[in-house]
Amino acid sequence: MTGDNSKSRMGLEVKQKQFNAAMELFDTRKIYKVFGRGVSTANISLQIYLLLLVWPVSLGPAKHILALISAYIFTDFLNGLVHLYMDTNDNYASIAGPLIAAFHLHHRTPVYKNNTVPAVYFNETGSKIWLVFYLSGAAFLINKGLINPFVSHVLAYTGILSSAAEVSHYLAHNKHSGIVNVLRGAGLLLPTKHHARHHLRDNVSYTFLNGFTDPLVDMIAKRYFNGYKTTTDLHYVRYTGAGTENRG
Repeated sequence: MTGDNSKSRMGLEVKQKQFNAAMELFDTRKIYKVFGRGVSTANISLQIYLLLLVWPVSLGPAKHILALISAYIFTDFLNGLVHLYMDTNDNYASIAGPLIAAFHLHHRTPVYKNNTVPAVYFNETGSKIWLVFYLSGAAFLINKGLINPFVSHVLAYTGILSSAAEVSHYLAHNKHSGIVNVLRGAGLLLPTKHHARHHLRDNVSYTFLNGFTDPLVDMIAKRYFNGYKTTTDLHYVRYTGAGTENRG
């Protein structure tokens, strides 16, 4: 038992050193900030392009509303899955290590730096590298006519709402204005108390658009993942830098 504990401590120390090394790169190399802005620009450009592709195609009011609802649910679920994967990803020594390490710092940040909603939308979209591939794939399928108009609208709206989810997450940490509370009450934004479970407990409440699909994501997390409180949350305890305030 003592030997197992010793190995566990050594493994934790290795991860902490890898985390600190990765964050040193993130903090000192401008390329990561430039890369983030490039990802933001690519994502937003592709989002606009998808809208231009689907808007000329009429669905009718009923199907359009159904497409928006479907996209809202799918976005909450999809981004929750990505969040789940990233929270347990500790591959700090990889080429993406600095980005992975920076992502984990959102767990130590109860309040983010105040910013305008458009700025949050742009800045946080830069952390969604996977979204570039999603949007590019959706654009290809729609352009080639490989999917029907309803699915095309769902995919396009999901791509945009995936960035809106970052705003919803930011607001869950920072804003309590009247309109925000109204949108939370309507189920359109993530409630602060609901999201607090993710920071106070372990391996729960990963979704962050409105939290609607958390029960399903929680089931997946419980079955296939070990959580973050005793793993990746311990990797940044020796990091003393400022890191990133808005990522998460």
